[in-house]
Parts: sequence; structure tokens; C-alpha cells
Amino acid sequence: MTAENGGGAFVIIYILSVILLALPIMAAEILIGKRGKQNPINSLRTLSNEASFYFKNQSDDLLNRTTRAKKRFEDIDIFSNWELIGWMGILAGILILSFYSVIAGWTISYIFKSLSGSFTLITAAGSSAKFESFISDPEKLILWHTIFMILTCYIVSRGIKSGIEKAIKFLIPGLFIILIGLAVYSSTLQGFSDAMNYFFIVDFEKINSSVILSAMSMAFFSLSIGMGSLMVYGSYLPDDTSVFQVSSAVAFSDTLVAILAGIIIFPIVFTYNLDPSAAGPGLIFQTLPIAFGAMDYGYFISTAFFILLFFAAITSSISLIEPAITFVVEKFSVTRIYATNILGFLTWFLGIFTVLSFNELSSFTIFGMTIFDNLDYLTSKIMLPLGGLLMALFVGYVMNRAIVKKELHANQGIIDTWFMIIKVFSPILLIIIFIQGIL
Repeated sequence: MTAENGGGAFVIIYILSVILLALPIMAAEILIGKRGKQNPINSLRTLSNEASFYFKNQSDDLLNRTTRAKKRFEDIDIFSNWELIGWMGILAGILILSFYSVIAGWTISYIFKSLSGSFTLITAAGSSAKFESFISDPEKLILWHTIFMILTCYIVSRGIKSGIEKAIKFLIPGLFIILIGLAVYSSTLQGFSDAMNYFFIVDFEKINSSVILSAMSMAFFSLSIGMGSLMVYGSYLPDDTSVFQVSSAVAFSDTLVAILAGIIIFPIVFTYNLDPSAAGPGLIFQTLPIAFGAMDYGYFISTAFFILLFFAAITSSISLIEPAITFVVEKFSVTRIYATNILGFLTWFLGIFTVLSFNELSSFTIFGMTIFDNLDYLTSKIMLPLGGLLMALFVGYVMNRAIVKKELHANQGIIDTWFMIIKVFSPILLIIIFIQGIL
């Protein structure tokens, strides 16, 4: 995203978007889960009923004054159907994972390609040919997509304590160790200075509406806002936990990983005179292997890099499917393994259409986009911003203010500022993102 949107111009807008837009709504989503203590759908339904109860009790005197006032209240029910946010978040998570797991499967394949030494002294033409050959083979893509989904489902099926928490305790420290090691290595490269200028120096002429909207959308996607996963994780928080502290820690860590990734990637690109604006997957799977093949210890560096990508991908995939599994387990009283198998298979099956959009169905388009591009567009440009908007409105205007203050565990000044952001500032920005996404 940084390479496609002007380097430092995108980075500064992204960081501002995380602080001013994504973080406040992230706190709202975690708060809903912390208060509801259930899956996203049931949490929203419970909190809607709770808010309705408080409001109606407080309004008894007003409603008893005139029949007209009572009828006006009955006609306008702002407490119904908010659980649809939960439904949309669960659907978004499944749709995202269906194509996310396909791309994530590529990282596993490239770990083995690196281990086999296939990047050694590879040329630009050779790297492109290798990538094109890879994505044009649906059987290989389905294989790696399947392996990635099996690993994800295995971790999730074992539950929060035995599965997700145990995996995260290994994967996250491992991710940071590899990140820091590769960042130290990149700092020794000849192109480090030019890369840091590209990555951190802002060219204000490159900031336009497209860059701003891309950065805002990326902040939502990166922090998993609007998918329901934050509600699920919030439901496990102890009552005395500060929502702001948790949200800030997660947002800071996530942004730190993104910054370190840039510090790793761009020095390699600049040192070997590669094109930093190579779009999306091309930068990772076509451009960087050229550099890995030319550098000293490239075999070791490239393997560590793709293991890093895999760690980042698997930890994200867990949170994408968890809300749906939690809902099915609570709603239908089935075992976690059964729910994981059903939803995992459904997600895997949907992913096959993404696989085919790179080869057999590459010429099939809807609104001028492939199946993969449509899924990416629908989720990141429409569903996530819309989900974030509705959650901000729900917490800001529907939930009882006294209950919200109680759950936040913060001083009055911070709470008042936060309320102003999610009631006014965030909805305006999210409506703009949503409309722009549709247009």
C-alpha cells in the first residue's frame, strides 16, 4: 500500500488514520465485546435491550405526559436490529479469509522455494516467469490454500486457551524476533538512507483524496475493525481492564510491525535498484526474490522473510474466523471442532473462486473486476467502513452513557474527547470513505 500510494505521504496519513479514526472505533468495538461477554450478534442484541430498558425507565415521566409524546416514542425505535452489525462482521470475516488464505498460502510455497535455493541469482524475467507460472496453476494454489486453512482451523478448533493463546505465545514473539533481525540487517544495506527518505519523508504534493481514503481503509483492515473479532477478544477481558489501554497497546504494536516491515523491505528494494512502486503481491513475490538472489546470505534472509510473512498471516487468519465459530458454538450448542470444520470448509470452498480468478476465471469480471478484486473491494471499501460507522453510532448514541463510562476505566477528559470523536468526527469520515468506496 505504501509503494502504491507515494511512500511517506501514505505512511503519515496511515498513522494519523490509526490514531484519529481507527483507534477510537477499535475501543468502541472492544467495549461492546467486553460488556456483552458473548459472540458479536448476541452481544449487540443484549446491549440493545439493555439500552432500551434504561431509556424507557428514564422516559416514563415524559411518556405519561401526553399520548402524542408516547406515540412518537413508540414510532421511533432506535434500539432494534443492531445485531445486524454482528452478522455483517461475521460475513466480512469469512469473505476476507476466503481470499486471504489463498494469498497466505503463497507464503508457505515461497518458504519452500527459498529453502530449495530457487532464488539464487534469479533475474527479473526469471522471477516474473516463476510467479506467473505459480499463480497460473490452480492445483498448486488450491494445495497451498488448503494447507493454510487446515493450519488455521487446527489452531482455532483447540479453543482460546489451548489453541489461539498457545499459538500466539509462540508466533508473536517469533514474528518480532525475525522482524528485528531483518530490520537490523536492512539497516546495513547501501540503499538504507534512500529507503528511509522514501518511507518517512513526506512529499505533500503526493497527498490527495485517493491516498487519504486508501490510508483510512488500510487502517481499518490492518486493525481488523468491523469484522467482529475485536468484540470476541473483548468478551474475554476482565471487568477491571481499561479498554483504552488495551486498544492503544494493540494499535501501537500493529503499527510498529508495519513500520518495521517497511524498514526491512524498502532498503532491499533501493539497494538492488528495484522498482518500489511494484503493485501489491508483485513487490513481495516478484521484486524481492531478485534482491534475495543477489545478496550475501540471501538463502537465509529470504527464508526468514517468508516465514515472517506466514507468521503474520496465520495470526490474522485466526481472528477472521473466530467470530463466526463463536457464534455457531453459542447459537447451536455444537462442539467447537464441529463448528470449525463446517465454517472452515465453507471458507475453503469460497477460496477456490479466488484461486480460479488468477487463472481459469481470470477473464471473468463483474463490474470490470475479477472475483478476487470484487471480494477485496466489497469487504475493505464497503463492509468494514460501514461496520465501523454503525459501531460508532451504536456506542455513541444508543448505549447508556453511564455504562460506557464504567467500562472504559478512564478519566473524564479522555472520555469526553473520545465521545466527541465517535459521535461526530469518525462518522463523518467513515461516511466519506463509504461513499467513495461505492463511487
